[in-house]
Amino acid sequence: MRDTRSDGELLRAAADGDRRAFEELYRRYAPWLTARLRGRCADPGVVDDVVQETFLAVWRGTARYREDGDVAGWLWRVGARRLVDALRGDGARGRLRQTLARLRHRHEASAEERVLAGVEHGDLAGALTRLSPELRAVLQATVIDGLTTREAAVLLGIPPGTVKTRALRARKRLREELA
Repeated sequence: MRDTRSDGELLRAAADGDRRAFEELYRRYAPWLTARLRGRCADPGVVDDVVQETFLAVWRGTARYREDGDVAGWLWRVGARRLVDALRGDGARGRLRQTLARLRHRHEASAEERVLAGVEHGDLAGALTRLSPELRAVLQATVIDGLTTREAAVLLGIPPGTVKTRALRARKRLREELA
């Protein structure tokens, strides 16, 4: 029987040691988190480890939900940060570059790119698609995924200063296109 509690209630109960709440939360979000992380990392072993670490942090209460946002978004931020940490390990830079190279050269749009292209406010969708892939990647990492400049730099394999410069250029181009 499925638990009918809200996601926030499940999170609070799981952090307090309620095993059923934790299991329900895991059933609701582990497949989704796995799919999102696989869009960022081609190594299924690393992704599985990160998903497990994310939910362990929920169970142990080391990842704190402040009840000020969407549970899915919060889980994504926890998972994305854990992925960055995992990729910082031995050989991570090489694995990350290979993954990003594969992602840059694939022909199908990711789910996030399709969502961004579907935005109907003004010509934001068109403006976003006209940005270079490098600028879009920085916006995705810093704005959509909520990563810090340093975390985005690790994820993208570029220096933090380059992340800042690209973010400024991307915002400037968007402003120009939308004005």
